[in-house]
Amino acid sequence: MKYMLLVCGDDTADASGMAPVEPWVEEHGVRRGARLYGHRLQLPDTAVTVRVRDGEVLRTDGPFAETKEYVAGFDVVDCDSLEEAVRIAAGHPVATIGAMEVRPFWDEGFAEDAGTSIRQLDAELTEAARERDVERLTACYAPDVEIFGPSGVEARSGIAAFRKAVEGWFAALDGPVHREVLDLRVRPGEGSAFSHALVRIRGTRLTGEPLDRTVRVTTGYRDTGFSWLIAHEHVSVPLEETAGKERS
Repeated sequence: MKYMLLVCGDDTADASGMAPVEPWVEEHGVRRGARLYGHRLQLPDTAVTVRVRDGEVLRTDGPFAETKEYVAGFDVVDCDSLEEAVRIAAGHPVATIGAMEVRPFWDEGFAEDAGTSIRQLDAELTEAARERDVERLTACYAPDVEIFGPSGVEARSGIAAFRKAVEGWFAALDGPVHREVLDLRVRPGEGSAFSHALVRIRGTRLTGEPLDRTVRVTTGYRDTGFSWLIAHEHVSVPLEETAGKERS
C-alpha cells in the first residue's frame, strides 16, 4: 500500500546538527525500493492559498495556516503495512527536529497496479495489430506522443502523424499482423513509467514476401489519472541485424 510522508519542518528548530537526507533516500529508495518518489518544497512564504467563496476566487499570499510547523517536502513510499511506513518515517532526519505525518493513499484497493495496467495496455497493442485496427491501436497513445524508429526512419510527433504512419504500414501488409512480446520489463513510477521489450513482428507483405523482424522497444508511459497512455516510444533494430545488412 502507498503512503504519503509529509515532511514537517519547524522554523524555530536548530537544523545545524541534523543528519543529511541523502543516505535515507539511498537506503529506502535505491536499496530497498520502498521510496517511489519525493521532493523538497520551497519555504511557506512562497505559498499561495486559494479559496472560492460565492463564485469569487480569493487569493492569499502565504500558507494556509499560521504556524511554526510547515510542510517542507514529501515522500511516497510503498509498504506492506502502516508499521513499516512508520519505521521508514522515523528514520528520516527531519523527524529529529520536526515531524513526519504518515497518511495512506485514498481507496488504494481500487487503484490498478501500474505494472498490471501497462501489461494490459501492451496486450491491447497486440490485439489491435492482429486486427489491423488503427483506431484501437492509436487509442493507446497520448495526443502528443513522440515516436522514434530505427535509423533512417523519420521521427514522428503527435498522434495525427503517428496514425498516418500506422495506416501506411498496414496498407503495405496483407492479412493479420502478429505481434509477439518476447521479453517485457516494466519499471513503474509515480505518474510515469518505462518499459523495455523485445518484440517480434510477423506478417506478409503485399508482394507475398514474409515479414519477420525482432526489434527492441523502449516505451515511456504517462498516467492520465484514468488510464496509462504511451507518451514516448523508441524502436531500434538489434545491432547484429544492422551489421549484417551493412556486410551484404
